[in-house]
Order: sequence, then C-alpha cells, then structure tokens
Amino acid sequence: MLMRSDPLDVPTALRIGRGTLRKMRQNLGWAIGYNAIALPIAAGVFEPAFGLILRPEIAALSMSGSSFIVAVNALSLKGLRLPDGTPSPTPDRQEQSARDAVEPSVH
Repeated sequence: MLMRSDPLDVPTALRIGRGTLRKMRQNLGWAIGYNAIALPIAAGVFEPAFGLILRPEIAALSMSGSSFIVAVNALSLKGLRLPDGTPSPTPDRQEQSARDAVEPSVH
C-alpha cells in the first residue's frame, strides 16, 4: 500500500510521483533520440550519401540495448530518497540552531 491514512505520507507520495514522471520523461527522451537516429540508418536512408546501413542483426542488438538502458533507468527509481516524515529544517532554523550551539542566549 502506497499511502495510509496518515497526512505525513503526502510528501512521500509527491516525491514518488515526481521521481516517476522524471524517469518517464528521461525514458521517452532516450527512446525518441534512439529511434530518430537508428531507424533511418536501419532503413537505409543514409546509404546513398554515406554508405551507412545496419545489418538486421546489428539493428536488433542495438534495439535490445536501447530497451535495456530504458529498463535500467527505470530501476534506478528504487534509489529515490524519500522524506523520513519529519519536516526538514529551513535555512533560517539551521542558522539559528548553529548560533545557539555556539552562543547560548541569555534571557
């Protein structure tokens, strides 16, 4: 279960959602870039001008490599750092706590 009835799980859900969208965009960009380059080469578009053509078995291997890269990129989502449930200190609070540690305030 992704979320419980705890409102503190909202930042975690948002972080997971943003990370998933980022990976989807990366994978889409990779796939579009690969297909924009590899498909014309495999179809022989550059053969008359440059003599460049891919043999079918090499094209299949490169397509498998592309799929492998997309899958590994998606698996890297497992390394997403999730919030621990406690609010992170703001820079002002960090500076104040650092000052309090060095100079105890006298009231």
